[in-house]
Amino acid sequence: MSGPPRRPLSLRGFPWVLAVLALLALLDLRVELQLLLDHFTWSSLIQIPVHHPLAVAVLLLLPSLRQRPR
Repeated sequence: MSGPPRRPLSLRGFPWVLAVLALLALLDLRVELQLLLDHFTWSSLIQIPVHHPLAVAVLLLLPSLRQRPR
Protein backbone atom coordinates (compact mmCIF):
# COMPACT_ATOMS: atom_id res chain seq x y z
CA MET A 1 0.00 0.00 0.00
CA SER A 2 2.96 2.29 -0.21
CA GLY A 3 2.67 4.21 -3.41
CA PRO A 4 3.37 7.71 -4.52
CA PRO A 5 1.57 10.34 -2.46
CA ARG A 6 -1.64 11.53 -4.06
CA ARG A 7 -2.08 15.22 -4.64
CA PRO A 8 -5.59 16.57 -4.39
CA LEU A 9 -6.55 17.90 -7.83
CA SER A 10 -3.19 18.75 -9.35
CA LEU A 11 -3.63 21.29 -12.12
CA ARG A 12 0.03 21.64 -13.06
CA GLY A 13 -0.48 20.18 -16.54
CA PHE A 14 -3.32 22.55 -17.43
CA PRO A 15 -2.22 25.35 -19.80
CA TRP A 16 -3.45 28.31 -17.75
CA VAL A 17 -1.80 30.93 -19.93
CA LEU A 18 -3.51 29.61 -23.06
CA ALA A 19 -6.88 29.47 -21.32
CA VAL A 20 -6.53 33.07 -20.14
CA LEU A 21 -5.44 34.18 -23.63
CA ALA A 22 -8.44 32.47 -25.22
CA LEU A 23 -10.82 33.96 -22.66
CA LEU A 24 -9.47 37.47 -23.18
CA ALA A 25 -9.65 37.10 -26.96
CA LEU A 26 -13.28 35.96 -26.77
CA LEU A 27 -14.13 38.80 -24.40
CA ASP A 28 -12.58 41.23 -26.86
CA LEU A 29 -14.68 39.80 -29.70
CA ARG A 30 -17.86 39.47 -27.64
CA VAL A 31 -19.74 42.46 -29.06
CA GLU A 32 -18.83 41.67 -32.66
CA LEU A 33 -19.88 38.05 -32.26
CA GLN A 34 -23.20 39.14 -30.79
CA LEU A 35 -23.75 41.46 -33.74
CA LEU A 36 -22.92 38.66 -36.17
CA LEU A 37 -25.41 36.36 -34.49
CA ASP A 38 -28.12 39.03 -34.58
CA HIS A 39 -27.55 40.22 -38.13
CA PHE A 40 -24.95 38.46 -40.25
CA THR A 41 -23.31 40.36 -43.08
CA TRP A 42 -20.14 39.51 -44.95
CA SER A 43 -18.77 43.00 -44.45
CA SER A 44 -19.11 42.72 -40.67
CA LEU A 45 -17.33 39.37 -40.79
CA ILE A 46 -14.48 40.90 -42.77
CA GLN A 47 -14.21 43.86 -40.39
CA ILE A 48 -13.57 41.68 -37.31
CA PRO A 49 -9.90 40.92 -38.15
CA VAL A 50 -9.40 44.53 -39.23
CA HIS A 51 -10.48 45.91 -35.84
CA HIS A 52 -9.28 43.03 -33.61
CA PRO A 53 -6.18 41.49 -35.22
CA LEU A 54 -4.59 40.31 -31.98
CA ALA A 55 -7.70 38.52 -30.74
CA VAL A 56 -8.16 36.77 -34.09
CA ALA A 57 -4.47 35.80 -34.21
CA VAL A 58 -4.62 34.34 -30.69
CA LEU A 59 -7.68 32.25 -31.52
CA LEU A 60 -6.18 31.02 -34.79
CA LEU A 61 -2.82 30.13 -33.21
CA LEU A 62 -4.17 28.43 -30.08
CA PRO A 63 -3.91 24.88 -31.49
CA SER A 64 -0.27 25.34 -32.44
CA LEU A 65 0.53 27.01 -29.11
CA ARG A 66 -1.02 24.09 -27.26
CA GLN A 67 1.44 21.55 -28.68
CA ARG A 68 4.30 20.73 -26.34
CA PRO A 69 7.85 21.06 -27.64
CA ARG A 70 9.62 17.76 -28.25
